[in-house]
Amino acid sequence: MNKILIANRGEIALRVMRSCREMGIKTVAVYSEADRHSPHVKYADEAVCIGPPPSSQSYLIGDKIIEVCKMLGVDGIHPGYGFLSENASFAAKVKEAGIAFIGPSPESMDIMGDKLSAKAAAKKYNIPMVPGTEGAIDDIETAKNTAIEVGFPILVKASAGGGGKGMRIVERVEDFEEQMKLAVSEATSAFGNGAVFIERYVAGPRHIEIQVLGDTHGNIVYLFERECSVQRRHQKVVEEAPSCVLTPEIRKAMGECAVNVARACDYVGAGTVEFLLDENKNFYFLEMNTRLQVEHPVTEQITGIDLVKEQIKVARGEKLSFKQEDLQIKGHSIEVRVYAEDPLNNFLPDIGTLHTYKTPQGLGIRVDDGFEEGMQIPIYYDPMIAKLITFGKDREEARLRMIRAINDYHISGVETTLPFCNFVMQHEAFISGNFDTHFVKHYFKPDSLQPVLNEEELELAALAASIALAETKKEIPLTDGLSQNTGNWKANRKIFLKG
Repeated sequence: MNKILIANRGEIALRVMRSCREMGIKTVAVYSEADRHSPHVKYADEAVCIGPPPSSQSYLIGDKIIEVCKMLGVDGIHPGYGFLSENASFAAKVKEAGIAFIGPSPESMDIMGDKLSAKAAAKKYNIPMVPGTEGAIDDIETAKNTAIEVGFPILVKASAGGGGKGMRIVERVEDFEEQMKLAVSEATSAFGNGAVFIERYVAGPRHIEIQVLGDTHGNIVYLFERECSVQRRHQKVVEEAPSCVLTPEIRKAMGECAVNVARACDYVGAGTVEFLLDENKNFYFLEMNTRLQVEHPVTEQITGIDLVKEQIKVARGEKLSFKQEDLQIKGHSIEVRVYAEDPLNNFLPDIGTLHTYKTPQGLGIRVDDGFEEGMQIPIYYDPMIAKLITFGKDREEARLRMIRAINDYHISGVETTLPFCNFVMQHEAFISGNFDTHFVKHYFKPDSLQPVLNEEELELAALAASIALAETKKEIPLTDGLSQNTGNWKANRKIFLKG
């Protein structure tokens, strides 16, 4: 394999290209008009514009990407994540064109791309499942009776897709019909598939996922777990490896289950098997993602294995160069996703220009990004700017290093999730490991990010306010606001404290 096209953009495109370069493999970037000046375009050996900014007119046009491959003599396509990475039809077309798809087979994607067929495949290996329906449901009355049997609260979930879309928690039987219709409608709109199923709602779960890797010779290993419980809108923001709550026995049991899930669909390449872990440390199969995960760097940090290189080797037909017994957990790694989102405004995307963009450096710090200072955050794609990863000899060192790295990360022009991630790192629930997927709901409020000033800072702030008022020559009575007299800053301090 001498030349690989990366059918993606931004940080993941750059990350794949770096591994390719280390392997002596040439790279081809594809880009939309919005990404013309992106770092991944500059870094690649060759680059081709494939369309206008909307992904539906560029990154999602598989035929155009295959056409570029034929034109430039490409041997393989790495899909990254998102876009076409889990599109079985695209993977099949790539194979038909005589190009290696660096990922699983279309058949594996089809099985695991639908949550119901995934559960059916996993059931053959007696993988633990959350109690619920075995197939899709469309009759409201039958579904309601099933929900009553399973027991409320229940979860209505879309069979296709993910990211929290087509998902509804139903606390009472009286609300079931309305919530079921909403879930079907949302699933139809998001995925073109309105099939839904019912599961018992697991209260206070932790989200644990297992990295697996398989070759074309029947070898499959698990590379331990990642804890991904800190989420907003059912999407991950903070990930770490390993989890601080798994015992060696549970880790082994989950790992072996993950390998069996992969075997159930003849899986090849890198994939992730996701589980829910309840308060009693019982685990249940959730789904399988048939691609590289956003949070794969934390696994690389604790195992020392480059997952992208392994994907490429497997696609070349090579056997895995290591066995399960060769793998060990070394140290601890934490990743935070740096999104252009405003945590003070319900994490809504914040589009703008990166006026300042300075990344942290130093021992144990890794930044996977796809932006440079002066670039704009496009409105057309996911608002993730970067992934900030730290590594330490243990969890505490990785956590403290993350706090330092966040404070050294300077971004202006857009609001980001960095202040929220700093809040998480310093919260007692995270420090103690006593948290679940409801972390944001239980602990985070926008005013949590307001700075807490010490005595000296309060006095300086009050003095600055006094000077500013004096300069504007406004006459504001002390009872209503700050004193005009700049010498009366101590009185102003009292008013400043009141807000």
